[in-house]
Amino acid sequence: MKMQRPELSGIPPEVAAYIEGLEQELARLREAGKRVAATGAGDAADHDPAEPPTSVNVVTVTQNGLIKRTPRHLYTRQRRGGMGVFGLEGAEDDPPERLLAADEAAGITIVSDQGRAFRLSVSDLPEAALHSRGMPLRERLPLRADEAIALAFADAPAEGRGAYLAVVTRRGQVRRIGSQYLGKSLQPGTVLFNVSEGGPPAAACWTSGTDDLFIVTRSGQAIRFAERLVPVRGCLGMRIDPADAAVGIAAAQEDGGVFLLGADGKGTIRLLSGFSANKSPGAGGKLAMKAERITGAASVRDQDDILIISRLGKVIRFSAAEVPPKEGVVQGVICMNLRADECAAMTVLRL
Repeated sequence: MKMQRPELSGIPPEVAAYIEGLEQELARLREAGKRVAATGAGDAADHDPAEPPTSVNVVTVTQNGLIKRTPRHLYTRQRRGGMGVFGLEGAEDDPPERLLAADEAAGITIVSDQGRAFRLSVSDLPEAALHSRGMPLRERLPLRADEAIALAFADAPAEGRGAYLAVVTRRGQVRRIGSQYLGKSLQPGTVLFNVSEGGPPAAACWTSGTDDLFIVTRSGQAIRFAERLVPVRGCLGMRIDPADAAVGIAAAQEDGGVFLLGADGKGTIRLLSGFSANKSPGAGGKLAMKAERITGAASVRDQDDILIISRLGKVIRFSAAEVPPKEGVVQGVICMNLRADECAAMTVLRL
């Protein structure tokens, strides 16, 4: 709806001055948005110097299946607690839901809510600037009419974790899949697991084979247990209340930490040393973070960066070292300053 500017001569001078100030600020923000769209860079005064160009891309997937990739170095590092920059142009009814980092020479796997998996080469996705739209995934994938996207993850890393993929469903069922069955070996449409046993997949992470798994629910309940305890065919990883659902799974060692993000923009690094492990999977959880709603979880190191995207498409990148690690239950610190918005997805950038 186009609005007409009213006549301001009949109102108090201080009110007119305030309105004119708001108009100037709006004009400045619009101009800044145009620069971001044209160059893929924000206001240099608000960011650290950009990292050297890399072949690593940040891939964004929306709720309705639009996908885009943008070189990682265009997301310049800010201080924790900032508002970020616009990283995705999308409709209000199609917010971003998944965020991941993948090398241009690698691939990403898309898993549907029916458990079927498909692989796409990152290089086949059109490269786009920060504030831009994506392409419909249904143009590239033979999805059924009643099939929706549930997961998106990059190929196994070349070093470190990458022996198994751990997947948790919304109802807490967990399964480990050997990396030899994924990546380039994946046959299109392969059914990774039976969704009738635990519901659609909710989250996934790569493991080393000797990690502990950390599953967290929307309400902040979590469980920790050794991944070797998961049988080949999978098992119940966590008993979850019917009103709750799993939203994240992370793999870490005893001396590691897991970053937890709330929808309100607050986050914390929960140290595994302060969260005792269960002797077996399948038990109920205990509170890991105080939050109305948890958005996601990922293992993190001090040298990593954290990337968060909001429902309105704003993105912030900051150093994980700025988030104080905690052994106990906390509300977290402000990671992203939100206004009439909420965090939608996150990923960890391994540097």
